[in-house]
Amino acid sequence: MKINKLINFVTEVRSEGYRVSWPVMKDTLMSSLLVFIAVIISSLFFLMIDGAIYKSINYILTLGG
Repeated sequence: MKINKLINFVTEVRSEGYRVSWPVMKDTLMSSLLVFIAVIISSLFFLMIDGAIYKSINYILTLGG
């Protein structure tokens, strides 16, 4: 009985997979490129912010000594 349910499930999954509208390769590559660029830009932004906070805190802490 469990085998029949498993076979039925796999059959339904395969038929559903054929009905899905998959993106074309060009759309996938463009989306991936945009995500990569956004990650680089945000990484540089947070690197600059982190450096500014580090220098500010270091400046404040060295004033006392």
